[in-house]
Amino acid sequence: MELTTLGRPVAAVASELTLERRADGRLWAVRGGAERAVWVRRCFPWSEPARLVSLRDDEEREFALVRDPAELDPTSRRVLEEAMVAAGFVFEITQVTAIDEEVEIRHWRVETRQGTRSFQTRLDAWPRLLPHGGLLIRDVAGDLYHLGEPGALDHHSRALLWAFVD
Repeated sequence: MELTTLGRPVAAVASELTLERRADGRLWAVRGGAERAVWVRRCFPWSEPARLVSLRDDEEREFALVRDPAELDPTSRRVLEEAMVAAGFVFEITQVTAIDEEVEIRHWRVETRQGTRSFQTRLDAWPRLLPHGGLLIRDVAGDLYHLGEPGALDHHSRALLWAFVD
């Protein structure tokens, strides 16, 4: 079964969709000749919170469905990821208990507001610094992890993160 939105295949929608944060502070989606202020709503599966993101207007109508943020251009993907952090459905890291490196993989063990988590990132996938000073980490499965204030973490967590934070 092919996913569609507004009667069009999702893959076609993602390839022509652009997202931007405008001066009014809102997230705007632009597709073809149409543009709307939108907000993000996570769809299923809950085990993959960064996938299947519905972009809805103020009347709760879906303007677009993003199957995978990786299908967006880099600027739109960054804007969507920041909107997802603001929407609060990424894992919020409260403590880093271990970071181990193997061949091409970094293993993370963390405490989050949602509970204990373990995840992996590629060695060349560094956390991205967000405009407000926090960090955003995408694991190999596409899940997002947010560190709001790395400097406010406990001493052990900060020591583990020293390579990622100025």
